[in-house]
Amino acid sequence: MTHPPALSVILPASNEEAYLSACLAALLKGDPVPGGAEVIVVANGCRDRTADIARGFSETARAAGWTLIVIELEKGDKIGALNAGDQAAQADLRAYLDADVVVSPSLMGDLTRALCAASGAAYASGTAIIPRAASPVTRAYARLWQRLPFARSEAPGYGLFAVNRAGRARWGAFPRIISDDTFVRLQFAPDERIGLPATYSWPMVEGWSRLVRVRRRQDAGVREIAARWPDLLRNEGKAALGAGGAARLALRDPVGFAVYAAVSVAVRMERGPAAGWTRGR
Repeated sequence: MTHPPALSVILPASNEEAYLSACLAALLKGDPVPGGAEVIVVANGCRDRTADIARGFSETARAAGWTLIVIELEKGDKIGALNAGDQAAQADLRAYLDADVVVSPSLMGDLTRALCAASGAAYASGTAIIPRAASPVTRAYARLWQRLPFARSEAPGYGLFAVNRAGRARWGAFPRIISDDTFVRLQFAPDERIGLPATYSWPMVEGWSRLVRVRRRQDAGVREIAARWPDLLRNEGKAALGAGGAARLALRDPVGFAVYAAVSVAVRMERGPAAGWTRGR
């Protein structure tokens, strides 16, 4: 009898041909996952070779002991892709991975061990590394952003997060929501979130206009959660920055602070509703 894998990795991908190969190569060449693993690539609304690239990793997956499943959805819809991936998943442990993330060799195994060892509902992620951006504006923004309380909190989970079975029972299908990662993270109290030292690479979007667009979506996502699920905000758990903290950041990195502040002002000045999902690139 074939046993289900210990870990299902759900990977929504919409027109990600430029990033998906590096993502899958790192995932499948990593250290073995205790109990085995599967990756479910949900190509949604693709007009490029995303699905073909994913299928091209079939032999690599078999050699690594992974199961690779590729699902194609006609509509570009991250929430729909997440739900389709969940419906196909066989494992009790679920990891949700962005297509532009590159994991370090030990991370998926470490996530599996940490979640299996948890005594109750648990959420886990690795340590995100933002690679050097090509754009000077993005480099300055990223320097400051990585020093903010959220980025330094326990397992912020942007780009990659994982939950155990009891954790996944905290919510049903992914709701129609802007910020799915924030929605999931806030299902868990700070002491239920596990941050691991193993790293993953998470690129920040390049250039002023993309930073503004993505930041606008992020802020709208937080406001949406506050309006629809206000009780979840009690689980935020990040330290307050305060005027003193902001002043220290400005003194330490005046250029980064100026760019971050300018993006914040630009977001507040824009009018109209934010898109439900903004790819940013």
